[in-house]
Amino acid sequence: MTEKLGLGLGRPLPPPLPDPQDYVVEFDGMDDPAHPYNWKFSMKLFISILVCSGTFIVSFTSAVFAPGIDSASREFGVGSEVGTLGTTLYVLGFAAGPVIWAPASELRGRKWPLTIAMLGGGIFTIASAVAKDIQTLNICRFFAGMCGSSQLTVVPAVLSDLYDNTYRGTAISLYALTVFVGPFSAPFTGGFIASSYLGWRWTLYIPTFLSFTNGIISVLFLPETYAPCLLVKKAAKIRHETKNWGIHAKHERVEVEPRELLEKYFTRPLRMLVTEPIILLVSIYMSFIYGIVYALLEAYPYVFESIYDMKPGISGLPFIGLIIGQVLACGFILSQHAAYTKKLVENKNVPIPEWRLRPTILGAPVFTVGLFWFGWTGFTSAIHWAAPTVAGAFIGFGVLCVFLPCFNYLVDSYLPLRINGGSEYYTSLICCGWVSLFSKQMFHNMGVQWACTLLGCLAAIMIPIPLAFRVYGPWLRGKSNSSGRI
Repeated sequence: MTEKLGLGLGRPLPPPLPDPQDYVVEFDGMDDPAHPYNWKFSMKLFISILVCSGTFIVSFTSAVFAPGIDSASREFGVGSEVGTLGTTLYVLGFAAGPVIWAPASELRGRKWPLTIAMLGGGIFTIASAVAKDIQTLNICRFFAGMCGSSQLTVVPAVLSDLYDNTYRGTAISLYALTVFVGPFSAPFTGGFIASSYLGWRWTLYIPTFLSFTNGIISVLFLPETYAPCLLVKKAAKIRHETKNWGIHAKHERVEVEPRELLEKYFTRPLRMLVTEPIILLVSIYMSFIYGIVYALLEAYPYVFESIYDMKPGISGLPFIGLIIGQVLACGFILSQHAAYTKKLVENKNVPIPEWRLRPTILGAPVFTVGLFWFGWTGFTSAIHWAAPTVAGAFIGFGVLCVFLPCFNYLVDSYLPLRINGGSEYYTSLICCGWVSLFSKQMFHNMGVQWACTLLGCLAAIMIPIPLAFRVYGPWLRGKSNSSGRI
Protein backbone atom coordinates (compact mmCIF):
# COMPACT_ATOMS: atom_id res chain seq x y z
CA MET A 1 0.00 0.00 0.00
CA THR A 2 1.45 3.37 -1.04
CA GLU A 3 1.81 5.86 1.81
CA LYS A 4 0.08 9.17 1.13
CA LEU A 5 2.37 12.17 1.45
CA GLY A 6 1.31 14.95 3.81
CA LEU A 7 2.57 17.39 6.41
CA GLY A 8 1.09 15.48 9.34
CA LEU A 9 -1.96 16.04 11.50
CA GLY A 10 -4.09 15.38 8.44
CA ARG A 11 -2.75 18.36 6.52
CA PRO A 12 -2.22 17.88 2.77
CA LEU A 13 0.80 19.13 0.85
CA PRO A 14 0.62 22.91 0.20
CA PRO A 15 0.82 24.43 -3.29
CA PRO A 16 4.32 24.62 -4.83
CA LEU A 17 6.44 27.59 -3.82
CA PRO A 18 7.70 30.17 -6.34
CA ASP A 19 10.95 29.57 -8.13
CA PRO A 20 13.67 29.45 -5.38
CA GLN A 21 16.07 31.16 -7.78
CA ASP A 22 14.07 34.37 -7.36
CA TYR A 23 15.06 34.45 -3.68
CA VAL A 24 18.78 33.82 -4.06
CA VAL A 25 21.09 36.55 -2.71
CA GLU A 26 23.98 37.66 -4.94
CA PHE A 27 26.61 40.39 -5.00
CA ASP A 28 25.73 43.60 -6.85
CA GLY A 29 28.10 42.85 -9.71
CA MET A 30 31.89 42.71 -9.72
CA ASP A 31 32.11 46.22 -8.23
CA ASP A 32 30.11 45.39 -5.10
CA PRO A 33 32.06 46.81 -2.11
CA ALA A 34 31.00 43.76 -0.09
CA HIS A 35 32.98 41.42 -2.37
CA PRO A 36 36.48 40.69 -0.97
CA TYR A 37 38.05 41.78 -4.27
CA ASN A 38 36.81 45.32 -3.54
CA TRP A 39 37.72 45.61 0.13
CA LYS A 40 40.06 48.41 1.18
CA PHE A 41 43.71 47.72 0.50
CA SER A 42 44.55 48.24 4.18
CA MET A 43 42.08 45.51 5.15
CA LYS A 44 43.42 43.08 2.55
CA LEU A 45 46.99 43.85 3.61
CA PHE A 46 46.15 43.18 7.28
CA ILE A 47 44.50 39.86 6.42
CA SER A 48 47.40 38.84 4.17
CA ILE A 49 50.01 39.62 6.83
CA LEU A 50 48.03 37.78 9.51
CA VAL A 51 47.49 34.58 7.56
CA CYS A 52 51.00 34.57 6.04
CA SER A 53 52.53 35.05 9.48
CA GLY A 54 50.56 32.00 10.57
CA THR A 55 52.08 30.08 7.66
CA PHE A 56 55.55 31.21 8.73
CA ILE A 57 54.88 30.03 12.29
CA VAL A 58 53.84 26.50 11.31
CA SER A 59 56.67 26.10 8.79
CA PHE A 60 59.11 27.44 11.40
CA THR A 61 57.70 25.00 13.96
CA SER A 62 58.26 22.10 11.58
CA ALA A 63 62.04 22.56 11.69
CA VAL A 64 62.88 24.40 14.91
CA PHE A 65 62.90 21.14 16.90
CA ALA A 66 65.57 19.58 14.64
CA PRO A 67 68.57 21.10 16.51
CA GLY A 68 67.21 19.69 19.76
CA ILE A 69 66.77 16.13 18.50
CA ASP A 70 70.06 14.84 19.93
CA SER A 71 69.40 16.34 23.37
CA ALA A 72 65.84 15.03 23.46
CA SER A 73 66.98 11.59 22.30
CA ARG A 74 69.58 11.40 25.08
CA GLU A 75 67.05 12.51 27.69
CA PHE A 76 64.56 9.85 26.62
CA GLY A 77 67.20 7.15 26.06
CA VAL A 78 66.50 6.55 22.35
CA GLY A 79 68.54 6.77 19.17
CA SER A 80 68.66 9.93 17.09
CA GLU A 81 66.70 8.16 14.33
CA VAL A 82 63.75 7.82 16.71
CA GLY A 83 64.17 11.44 17.76
CA THR A 84 64.11 12.50 14.11
CA LEU A 85 60.54 11.22 13.98
CA GLY A 86 59.62 14.44 15.79
CA THR A 87 60.30 16.27 12.52
CA THR A 88 59.16 13.51 10.18
CA LEU A 89 55.78 13.02 11.85
CA TYR A 90 55.15 16.76 11.96
CA VAL A 91 55.58 16.96 8.19
CA LEU A 92 53.48 13.83 7.66
CA GLY A 93 50.83 15.60 9.72
CA PHE A 94 51.04 18.34 7.09
CA ALA A 95 50.11 15.70 4.51
CA ALA A 96 47.22 14.25 6.53
CA GLY A 97 45.56 17.52 7.53
CA PRO A 98 44.23 18.78 4.17
CA VAL A 99 41.63 15.99 4.15
CA ILE A 100 40.05 17.80 7.13
CA TRP A 101 40.78 21.46 6.49
CA ALA A 102 40.04 21.59 2.76
CA PRO A 103 36.36 20.57 3.01
CA ALA A 104 35.93 22.55 6.23
CA SER A 105 37.12 25.74 4.53
CA GLU A 106 34.73 25.31 1.61
CA LEU A 107 31.74 24.34 3.72
CA ARG A 108 32.22 26.62 6.76
CA GLY A 109 34.50 29.34 5.44
CA ARG A 110 38.14 30.23 5.96
CA LYS A 111 38.22 31.88 9.38
CA TRP A 112 37.41 29.02 11.71
CA PRO A 113 39.53 26.31 10.10
CA LEU A 114 42.49 28.71 10.33
CA THR A 115 41.88 29.87 13.89
CA ILE A 116 40.90 26.50 15.37
CA ALA A 117 43.88 24.82 13.72
CA MET A 118 46.31 27.51 14.88
CA LEU A 119 45.14 27.26 18.48
CA GLY A 120 45.06 23.45 18.23
CA GLY A 121 48.61 23.45 16.91
CA GLY A 122 49.68 25.53 19.91
CA ILE A 123 48.04 23.05 22.29
CA PHE A 124 49.75 20.03 20.72
CA THR A 125 53.09 21.86 20.54
CA ILE A 126 53.06 22.69 24.23
CA ALA A 127 52.08 19.08 24.90
CA SER A 128 55.22 18.07 22.98
CA ALA A 129 57.30 20.49 25.03
CA VAL A 130 56.22 19.00 28.36
CA ALA A 131 56.26 15.37 27.17
CA LYS A 132 57.67 12.80 29.60
CA ASP A 133 58.49 10.20 26.97
CA ILE A 134 59.38 10.07 23.28
CA GLN A 135 56.06 8.49 22.31
CA THR A 136 54.07 11.44 23.63
CA LEU A 137 56.42 13.91 21.98
CA ASN A 138 56.24 12.30 18.55
CA ILE A 139 52.47 11.72 18.61
CA CYS A 140 51.79 15.31 19.65
CA ARG A 141 54.16 16.54 16.95
CA PHE A 142 52.12 14.63 14.37
CA PHE A 143 48.86 16.24 15.51
CA ALA A 144 50.53 19.66 15.69
CA GLY A 145 51.56 19.17 12.06
CA MET A 146 48.04 18.12 11.15
CA CYS A 147 46.73 21.36 12.65
CA GLY A 148 49.51 23.35 10.98
CA SER A 149 48.51 22.01 7.58
CA SER A 150 45.47 24.27 7.75
CA GLN A 151 47.78 27.20 6.98
CA LEU A 152 49.28 25.45 3.95
CA THR A 153 45.82 24.39 2.79
CA VAL A 154 43.60 27.39 3.45
CA VAL A 155 45.87 30.45 3.16
CA PRO A 156 46.23 30.16 -0.66
CA ALA A 157 42.44 30.06 -0.79
CA VAL A 158 42.22 33.19 1.38
CA LEU A 159 44.59 35.01 -0.97
CA SER A 160 42.51 33.82 -3.94
CA ASP A 161 39.44 35.21 -2.19
CA LEU A 162 41.06 38.62 -1.81
CA TYR A 163 42.97 39.08 -5.07
CA ASP A 164 41.93 38.64 -8.70
CA ASN A 165 44.02 37.28 -11.59
CA THR A 166 46.14 40.42 -11.75
CA TYR A 167 47.46 40.35 -8.19
CA ARG A 168 46.94 36.76 -7.08
CA GLY A 169 50.36 35.66 -8.31
CA THR A 170 52.09 38.43 -6.37
CA ALA A 171 50.24 37.56 -3.17
CA ILE A 172 51.00 33.86 -3.46
CA SER A 173 54.67 34.69 -4.19
CA LEU A 174 54.98 36.43 -0.83
CA TYR A 175 53.06 33.57 0.82
CA ALA A 176 55.48 31.04 -0.68
CA LEU A 177 58.38 33.00 0.80
CA THR A 178 56.98 32.37 4.29
CA VAL A 179 56.57 28.66 3.50
CA PHE A 180 60.28 28.25 2.76
CA VAL A 181 61.91 30.92 4.93
CA GLY A 182 60.28 29.34 7.99
CA PRO A 183 62.17 26.01 7.82
CA PHE A 184 65.46 27.71 6.89
CA SER A 185 65.32 30.27 9.71
CA ALA A 186 64.49 27.61 12.28
CA PRO A 187 67.84 25.71 12.45
CA PHE A 188 70.02 28.55 13.70
CA THR A 189 67.24 29.84 15.96
CA GLY A 190 66.63 26.38 17.39
CA GLY A 191 70.37 25.70 17.55
CA PHE A 192 71.06 28.70 19.78
CA ILE A 193 68.06 27.82 21.97
CA ALA A 194 68.86 24.12 22.32
CA SER A 195 72.54 24.74 23.10
CA SER A 196 71.76 27.42 25.71
CA TYR A 197 70.65 26.97 29.31
CA LEU A 198 67.02 26.93 28.05
CA GLY A 199 67.39 23.47 26.51
CA TRP A 200 65.56 21.66 23.72
CA ARG A 201 62.09 22.04 25.25
CA TRP A 202 62.17 25.79 24.55
CA THR A 203 62.45 25.04 20.84
CA LEU A 204 58.81 24.01 21.30
CA TYR A 205 57.69 26.52 23.93
CA ILE A 206 58.51 29.51 21.72
CA PRO A 207 56.47 28.26 18.70
CA THR A 208 53.64 27.62 21.17
CA PHE A 209 53.58 31.28 22.21
CA LEU A 210 53.67 32.38 18.57
CA SER A 211 50.81 30.03 17.66
CA PHE A 212 48.59 31.21 20.50
CA THR A 213 49.29 34.86 19.71
CA ASN A 214 48.39 34.44 16.04
CA GLY A 215 45.36 32.31 16.89
CA ILE A 216 43.94 34.80 19.39
CA ILE A 217 44.43 37.73 17.00
CA SER A 218 42.69 35.70 14.28
CA VAL A 219 39.74 34.90 16.54
CA LEU A 220 39.28 38.57 17.36
CA PHE A 221 40.09 40.33 14.09
CA LEU A 222 40.25 37.94 11.11
CA PRO A 223 37.13 38.45 8.95
CA GLU A 224 35.57 35.78 6.77
CA THR A 225 36.79 36.05 3.17
CA TYR A 226 34.95 33.19 1.41
CA ALA A 227 32.38 34.84 -0.88
CA PRO A 228 29.65 32.13 -0.57
CA CYS A 229 29.78 32.40 3.24
CA LEU A 230 29.60 36.18 3.03
CA LEU A 231 26.42 35.79 0.98
CA VAL A 232 25.03 33.49 3.67
CA LYS A 233 25.49 36.30 6.20
CA LYS A 234 23.92 38.78 3.80
CA ALA A 235 20.91 36.50 3.31
CA ALA A 236 20.50 36.03 7.07
CA LYS A 237 20.52 39.80 7.58
CA ILE A 238 17.89 40.36 4.87
CA ARG A 239 15.70 37.55 6.28
CA HIS A 240 15.86 39.14 9.71
CA GLU A 241 14.95 42.59 8.41
CA THR A 242 12.21 41.54 5.96
CA LYS A 243 10.85 38.48 7.81
CA ASN A 244 10.89 36.73 4.42
CA TRP A 245 12.15 33.25 5.27
CA GLY A 246 12.56 32.32 1.59
CA ILE A 247 15.55 34.58 1.01
CA HIS A 248 18.73 32.53 1.01
CA ALA A 249 22.21 32.09 -0.47
CA LYS A 250 23.15 29.24 -2.80
CA HIS A 251 25.64 27.97 -0.24
CA GLU A 252 22.80 27.27 2.19
CA ARG A 253 21.31 24.75 -0.22
CA VAL A 254 24.50 22.71 -0.43
CA GLU A 255 23.89 19.19 0.85
CA VAL A 256 27.06 17.18 1.35
CA GLU A 257 27.26 13.43 1.69
CA PRO A 258 30.31 11.78 3.28
CA ARG A 259 30.83 9.86 0.04
CA GLU A 260 30.94 13.13 -1.92
CA LEU A 261 33.54 14.57 0.47
CA LEU A 262 35.69 11.46 0.16
CA GLU A 263 35.51 11.60 -3.63
CA LYS A 264 36.16 15.34 -3.95
CA TYR A 265 38.92 15.77 -1.40
CA PHE A 266 40.72 12.43 -1.49
CA THR A 267 39.80 10.14 -4.37
CA ARG A 268 39.68 12.74 -7.13
CA PRO A 269 43.06 14.37 -6.34
CA LEU A 270 44.73 10.96 -6.35
CA ARG A 271 42.97 10.00 -9.59
CA MET A 272 44.03 13.25 -11.22
CA LEU A 273 47.59 12.65 -10.01
CA VAL A 274 47.67 9.37 -11.93
CA THR A 275 45.68 10.35 -15.03
CA GLU A 276 46.89 13.92 -15.66
CA PRO A 277 50.48 14.08 -17.00
CA ILE A 278 50.82 17.73 -16.05
CA ILE A 279 49.83 17.12 -12.43
CA LEU A 280 51.93 13.95 -12.17
CA LEU A 281 55.20 15.38 -13.50
CA VAL A 282 54.87 18.79 -11.88
CA SER A 283 53.98 17.14 -8.56
CA ILE A 284 57.06 14.92 -8.78
CA TYR A 285 59.23 17.96 -9.41
CA MET A 286 57.63 19.92 -6.56
CA SER A 287 58.00 16.91 -4.26
CA PHE A 288 61.69 16.68 -5.08
CA ILE A 289 62.20 20.41 -4.45
CA TYR A 290 60.32 20.31 -1.14
CA GLY A 291 62.15 17.14 -0.14
CA ILE A 292 65.49 18.89 -0.67
CA VAL A 293 64.38 21.62 1.75
CA TYR A 294 64.00 19.12 4.60
CA ALA A 295 67.05 17.10 3.54
CA LEU A 296 69.14 20.24 3.97
CA LEU A 297 67.91 20.57 7.55
CA GLU A 298 70.01 17.48 8.29
CA ALA A 299 72.75 18.06 5.70
CA TYR A 300 73.77 21.56 6.82
CA PRO A 301 74.41 20.67 10.48
CA TYR A 302 76.35 17.59 9.35
CA VAL A 303 78.55 19.63 6.97
CA PHE A 304 79.18 22.64 9.18
CA GLU A 305 79.43 20.80 12.52
CA SER A 306 81.19 17.58 11.50
CA ILE A 307 83.40 18.90 8.69
CA TYR A 308 83.92 22.55 9.64
CA ASP A 309 83.74 21.89 13.41
CA MET A 310 81.27 24.72 14.11
CA LYS A 311 79.27 24.80 17.32
CA PRO A 312 75.47 24.29 17.39
CA GLY A 313 73.71 27.52 16.54
CA ILE A 314 76.72 28.86 14.66
CA SER A 315 76.43 25.88 12.31
CA GLY A 316 72.91 27.02 11.44
CA LEU A 317 73.94 30.50 10.31
CA PRO A 318 74.85 29.31 6.77
CA PHE A 319 71.11 28.78 6.28
CA ILE A 320 71.00 32.55 5.88
CA GLY A 321 72.53 31.98 2.43
CA LEU A 322 69.47 29.91 1.50
CA ILE A 323 67.16 32.63 2.82
CA ILE A 324 68.99 35.31 0.82
CA GLY A 325 68.58 33.20 -2.31
CA GLN A 326 64.85 32.86 -1.67
CA VAL A 327 64.41 36.59 -1.12
CA LEU A 328 66.23 37.27 -4.38
CA ALA A 329 64.03 34.69 -6.12
CA CYS A 330 60.89 36.34 -4.78
CA GLY A 331 62.14 39.69 -6.05
CA PHE A 332 62.90 38.15 -9.45
CA ILE A 333 59.43 36.61 -9.68
CA LEU A 334 57.77 39.88 -8.68
CA SER A 335 59.84 41.72 -11.29
CA GLN A 336 58.04 39.62 -13.91
CA HIS A 337 54.68 40.89 -12.69
CA ALA A 338 54.54 43.89 -15.03
CA ALA A 339 55.14 41.71 -18.09
CA TYR A 340 52.52 39.22 -16.88
CA THR A 341 49.96 41.99 -16.33
CA LYS A 342 50.62 43.37 -19.82
CA LYS A 343 50.00 39.94 -21.38
CA LEU A 344 46.85 39.56 -19.29
CA VAL A 345 45.44 42.87 -20.53
CA GLU A 346 46.32 42.04 -24.15
CA ASN A 347 44.54 38.70 -23.76
CA LYS A 348 41.35 40.32 -22.39
CA ASN A 349 42.07 39.27 -18.79
CA VAL A 350 42.19 35.56 -19.68
CA PRO A 351 45.39 34.05 -18.22
CA ILE A 352 47.39 31.39 -20.03
CA PRO A 353 48.80 28.99 -17.40
CA GLU A 354 52.10 28.52 -19.25
CA TRP A 355 52.95 32.18 -18.63
CA ARG A 356 53.59 31.21 -15.01
CA LEU A 357 56.50 28.92 -15.89
CA ARG A 358 58.86 31.60 -17.15
CA PRO A 359 60.93 31.90 -13.90
CA THR A 360 61.67 28.15 -14.00
CA ILE A 361 63.79 28.65 -17.13
CA LEU A 362 66.37 30.32 -14.90
CA GLY A 363 65.49 28.72 -11.57
CA ALA A 364 65.83 25.05 -12.56
CA PRO A 365 69.44 25.26 -13.84
CA VAL A 366 70.49 27.53 -10.96
CA PHE A 367 69.06 25.02 -8.46
CA THR A 368 71.01 22.19 -10.08
CA VAL A 369 74.25 24.18 -10.10
CA GLY A 370 73.73 25.02 -6.42
CA LEU A 371 73.46 21.35 -5.45
CA PHE A 372 76.68 20.40 -7.26
CA TRP A 373 78.43 23.47 -5.88
CA PHE A 374 77.39 22.67 -2.30
CA GLY A 375 78.50 19.04 -2.56
CA TRP A 376 81.89 19.64 -4.11
CA THR A 377 82.87 22.53 -1.84
CA GLY A 378 81.38 21.29 1.44
CA PHE A 379 82.94 17.83 1.65
CA THR A 380 86.29 19.01 3.08
CA SER A 381 87.38 21.71 5.51
CA ALA A 382 90.28 22.52 3.16
CA ILE A 383 87.77 24.61 1.21
CA HIS A 384 86.59 27.70 3.06
CA TRP A 385 83.13 27.43 4.64
CA ALA A 386 81.99 30.48 2.65
CA ALA A 387 81.99 28.44 -0.57
CA PRO A 388 79.18 26.00 0.40
CA THR A 389 77.39 28.89 2.12
CA VAL A 390 77.28 30.85 -1.14
CA ALA A 391 76.07 27.69 -2.90
CA GLY A 392 73.08 27.82 -0.59
CA ALA A 393 72.01 31.11 -2.17
CA PHE A 394 71.81 29.35 -5.54
CA ILE A 395 69.82 26.47 -4.02
CA GLY A 396 67.42 28.86 -2.26
CA PHE A 397 66.94 30.86 -5.45
CA GLY A 398 66.16 27.73 -7.41
CA VAL A 399 63.80 26.30 -4.78
CA LEU A 400 61.44 29.26 -4.96
CA CYS A 401 61.83 29.86 -8.72
CA VAL A 402 60.78 26.28 -9.41
CA PHE A 403 58.25 25.48 -6.70
CA LEU A 404 56.19 28.67 -6.84
CA PRO A 405 55.71 28.93 -10.64
CA CYS A 406 54.84 25.24 -10.75
CA PHE A 407 52.27 25.73 -7.99
CA ASN A 408 50.74 28.72 -9.79
CA TYR A 409 50.75 26.76 -13.03
CA LEU A 410 48.66 23.99 -11.48
CA VAL A 411 46.28 26.53 -9.92
CA ASP A 412 45.71 28.28 -13.24
CA SER A 413 45.40 25.02 -15.18
CA TYR A 414 42.95 23.24 -12.89
CA LEU A 415 41.24 25.99 -10.90
CA PRO A 416 37.65 24.93 -11.71
CA LEU A 417 38.30 21.51 -10.16
CA ARG A 418 41.00 22.50 -7.68
CA ILE A 419 40.63 21.73 -4.03
CA ASN A 420 42.59 23.44 -1.32
CA GLY A 421 45.65 21.29 -0.78
CA GLY A 422 45.66 19.19 -3.94
CA SER A 423 47.57 16.10 -4.93
CA GLU A 424 50.86 17.95 -5.33
CA TYR A 425 50.69 18.83 -1.62
CA TYR A 426 50.14 15.20 -0.64
CA THR A 427 53.08 13.97 -2.67
CA SER A 428 55.36 16.88 -1.72
CA LEU A 429 54.76 16.61 1.99
CA ILE A 430 54.87 12.82 2.18
CA CYS A 431 58.13 12.89 0.22
CA CYS A 432 59.87 15.49 2.38
CA GLY A 433 58.59 13.80 5.54
CA TRP A 434 60.40 10.56 4.79
CA VAL A 435 63.47 12.29 3.34
CA SER A 436 64.25 13.83 6.73
CA LEU A 437 64.60 10.32 8.19
CA PHE A 438 67.50 9.17 6.05
CA SER A 439 69.13 12.34 4.69
CA LYS A 440 71.76 12.54 7.45
CA GLN A 441 72.73 8.89 6.91
CA MET A 442 72.88 9.48 3.17
CA PHE A 443 75.30 12.39 3.50
CA HIS A 444 77.38 10.49 6.07
CA ASN A 445 77.61 7.16 4.23
CA MET A 446 77.85 8.41 0.65
CA GLY A 447 79.89 11.48 1.44
CA VAL A 448 78.68 15.02 0.94
CA GLN A 449 80.05 15.28 -2.58
CA TRP A 450 78.45 12.08 -3.86
CA ALA A 451 75.14 12.60 -2.09
CA CYS A 452 74.87 16.03 -3.69
CA THR A 453 75.98 14.59 -7.03
CA LEU A 454 73.08 12.14 -6.86
CA LEU A 455 70.63 14.92 -5.98
CA GLY A 456 72.14 17.23 -8.61
CA CYS A 457 71.75 14.59 -11.32
CA LEU A 458 68.10 14.10 -10.37
CA ALA A 459 67.61 17.88 -10.49
CA ALA A 460 69.25 18.00 -13.94
CA ILE A 461 66.94 15.27 -15.22
CA MET A 462 63.92 17.33 -14.12
CA ILE A 463 65.00 20.60 -15.76
CA PRO A 464 63.10 19.82 -19.02
CA ILE A 465 59.76 19.27 -17.21
CA PRO A 466 58.60 22.92 -17.02
CA LEU A 467 60.26 23.68 -20.37
CA ALA A 468 58.27 20.89 -22.02
CA PHE A 469 55.02 22.15 -20.52
CA ARG A 470 55.68 25.68 -21.81
CA VAL A 471 55.59 24.13 -25.30
CA TYR A 472 53.16 21.23 -25.00
CA GLY A 473 51.08 22.36 -21.99
CA PRO A 474 48.24 23.90 -24.05
CA TRP A 475 47.94 20.73 -26.11
CA LEU A 476 47.88 18.50 -23.00
CA ARG A 477 45.32 20.69 -21.27
CA GLY A 478 43.19 20.59 -24.42
CA LYS A 479 43.14 16.78 -24.20
CA SER A 480 42.26 16.82 -20.51
CA ASN A 481 38.75 16.52 -19.10
CA SER A 482 39.80 18.19 -15.85
CA SER A 483 41.69 21.27 -16.99
CA GLY A 484 39.98 24.59 -17.31
CA ARG A 485 40.42 28.31 -17.23
CA ILE A 486 39.87 30.84 -14.50
